[in-house]
Amino acid sequence: MSKPLIFALSKGRILEETLPLLADAGIEPAEPLDKSRKLLFDTNLDNVKLVVIRAVDVPTYVQLGAADLGVAGRDVLLEHGVDGLYEPLDLRISRCRLMTAGIEGQAPGRARRRVATKFVNVARRYYAEQGIQAEVIKLYGAMELAPLMNLADEIVDIVDTGNTLRANGMAPRELIADITTRLVVNKASMTMQHERLMPLIEQLRHAVEVRNPDASAVG
Repeated sequence: MSKPLIFALSKGRILEETLPLLADAGIEPAEPLDKSRKLLFDTNLDNVKLVVIRAVDVPTYVQLGAADLGVAGRDVLLEHGVDGLYEPLDLRISRCRLMTAGIEGQAPGRARRRVATKFVNVARRYYAEQGIQAEVIKLYGAMELAPLMNLADEIVDIVDTGNTLRANGMAPRELIADITTRLVVNKASMTMQHERLMPLIEQLRHAVEVRNPDASAVG
C-alpha cells in the first residue's frame, strides 16, 4: 500500500474556515480535531492524513517534504518565501490585509522609521521599495503597544476589523498586501504523486468555486 498523502493544516481561525471547505471537497477528519491532543489525524480517505501545526510552520513542512500539501495564509508565504512550493489555489478564506499602522494623527517620518513587526522580511522589502530607511524590530505579539511605548514609529501587521487599532488610538496607514489563504504543494510531491494529488486539488478547486461563483479560484 502506498504511503498516505500528508496534508498540513494551520491552527486557529484558518483551521476553522478550512475544515468546511475540505468537507465540501470530500475530505473529513476521522475524529474531531478540537477534542484531541493528537497532531496527526486519519481521514475518511485511506490515502490522506491531516497534520495540524502552527501556521508559520506549514510552508517549512511542505517545502522540506514532511507534508505533501498544506494550507497557509499569504502573509506567512510572503514572509517565508515560496521556494520549493507550488501555489495552485487561492482558497479565498480568512481574508484580511497586511498593512502599516501608527498612532492616529501622527505623521510618520518621511525618510527613516523604526518599525515593529513579526513580518521582518516583508517589512524590509516594503520599506526598501518605498525608499524609506527602516530599522525593523521583531516582536511576536501586542504590536499596537510598540508605538504607544515609543518603541517604534509604526507597525506592520495583519488588519481585520481594525478594532484593536482603534482601541489603542491607532489607525491603519498603507496597504502592503491583501491576504487570503492558499493551498501550497511540495514541488517534488507534485511530480512524483501527481496522479494522487491532482484529484484532491481539483476537488478543492470545485469547492472554492461553488462558494465563490463570481471569482476565479486560481492563485
